[in-house]
Amino acid sequence: MDKYVCGVCGYVYDPELGDPDNNIEPGTPFEDLPADWTCPVCQVGKEDFHKDE
Repeated sequence: MDKYVCGVCGYVYDPELGDPDNNIEPGTPFEDLPADWTCPVCQVGKEDFHKDE
């Protein structure tokens, strides 16, 4: 599964870890995050993330 990076603050969403602070289970692909999920660091939306190359 691909990691995604916030273009604003640099936070990396790692699907193997999920986002436990926001009830996102480990193993959740970025594409399956809820539409209203936001960066846990700077609160921007999924549209501001890009695939980690």
